[in-house]
Amino acid sequence: MRTLVLGVLTVAGLLGSARAENDSQSDLLGPRAIAVGEAMRGGATGSSAFALNPAGLPLNRELVFEGGYGYRASDSASIVGVSACDSTNPLPGCFFYEYVGASPEIGGMSGDRTTHIAGVALSRLLVPRVLIGATTKYYRFASDMAGDTDAKGFVFDIGATVRVTSIVNVGVAAQNLWATTESPRFPRAIGAGFMARPIPNLALSFDMRWKLDGDDQSARFGGGAELFLRSGSSVGIPVRAGGLRDNGTDKTYVSGGLGLSSMRWGADVTLRRMVAGGRETMVLASMRFFGPRMAAPGMGYSLGDE
Repeated sequence: MRTLVLGVLTVAGLLGSARAENDSQSDLLGPRAIAVGEAMRGGATGSSAFALNPAGLPLNRELVFEGGYGYRASDSASIVGVSACDSTNPLPGCFFYEYVGASPEIGGMSGDRTTHIAGVALSRLLVPRVLIGATTKYYRFASDMAGDTDAKGFVFDIGATVRVTSIVNVGVAAQNLWATTESPRFPRAIGAGFMARPIPNLALSFDMRWKLDGDDQSARFGGGAELFLRSGSSVGIPVRAGGLRDNGTDKTYVSGGLGLSSMRWGADVTLRRMVAGGRETMVLASMRFFGPRMAAPGMGYSLGDE
């Protein structure tokens, strides 16, 4: 896995660069969500839950610690994230911290942008098939780029997940719905999607996100699939692929990822490439370490799926 991650990082560094804009709603996403076109609002667990839909935390029952790193060649951005999520208790929750440092070039001028985000997500199984959740985030954005304004404050997300059937989940979440300080870097948005598991080791998903603030109030939609292959040992291999379209920026992306997963640890790596609207490449990798893991009856997930 180490060789695979180093190889992907090398490829990303050699690919073309172009102007890129930070998207706080996407910078929180890890390799699993990026690989399937950001389409996990219907089944977000662990670190994907506080980024997409906090209501999904009770979908499994586990204690997991995760750390990840990403690199976006277009603006030389480093994306670092750590989290601890515990869904083994009656009130599942996550603590998380994310850092994004970028050096974009706009109009021949370059500069630096840094974003720090720390927060907590909590969720609750309201009734057997309905889950609700909320996320509180503190952010601090600083930039020496012309036209940027430094900002800091708290923003709040809410979400809900419905287990429609034993194989289909529907999720909806509002991001940055309330803020103590308004910032164009943290616009309000609402997203919805579904995740289906037609067979236990295959997940199919589709999401849409609408940005409610700013000049580009438009849709961002994507979808993907994850096939969980099990080897003869206790280690499984998740294979993921997806696509993403942003109508506001007229950009299209394709993505793919691989992983290794056991009862005690997991590793994931994802590569995303812009195929229309410019040239942008991003690579992300993460490691997860699990504590207690228990079955979640009626939730549609089995141990080792995530």
